[in-house]
Amino acid sequence: MSLFRKFFGTSSEEEDNDRKQEVKSPYTPDTTLPIDEQFTFNFKENGGKFIYCENLDEIAENFENILAENDWFECNTQCFDNRLLYLLNDNKLTYDNSSTPVFFLSSCENLIADEGSILFSSNQLKHFKPNELPTNMIVFATTSQIVNSKSDGMRRIKSTHEKNYPSNITAIKYFEEVKEQDFLHYGSCHKNLYLLLLEDL
Repeated sequence: MSLFRKFFGTSSEEEDNDRKQEVKSPYTPDTTLPIDEQFTFNFKENGGKFIYCENLDEIAENFENILAENDWFECNTQCFDNRLLYLLNDNKLTYDNSSTPVFFLSSCENLIADEGSILFSSNQLKHFKPNELPTNMIVFATTSQIVNSKSDGMRRIKSTHEKNYPSNITAIKYFEEVKEQDFLHYGSCHKNLYLLLLEDL
């Protein structure tokens, strides 16, 4: 037994191991972060553009700002959610069944904090796969839709849609084009995605 351990009840090797466990990458989010901050951190790390809104007036204002930033006025769009059509109507945007919409406007099922992804279902996407939708997306969501993990999101969908369980459940996680494809990105498509997040808690 070493002299150090005799006096202090631990070995220097154990102390080194403790120190290693305490050292953490500066890029790793703190697991004790509130769930909304964890989602925001991971979502931005994935390349998503996040806009926090306190009320519906700010939603409308920031929606117009996105249109102006990208010069998307007077373009054709795609939207399956009747509750969001007022944003398109107010800005005189068409949303017919054109095969070449400039962007897709949608709500979502949930926001997944631990991976910074957005969970959709047939309620938002109909039968379309993500790669069949426009690359540009504007998504409306509320802070109450943030859940810890994908499994929590699936449970939330099950409890919310008990009698009419949706199909085509999919998560979109990559919001910028990767220069080199790796196995983590295999089969996924990136989206230039803006998230309008409304505070409702």
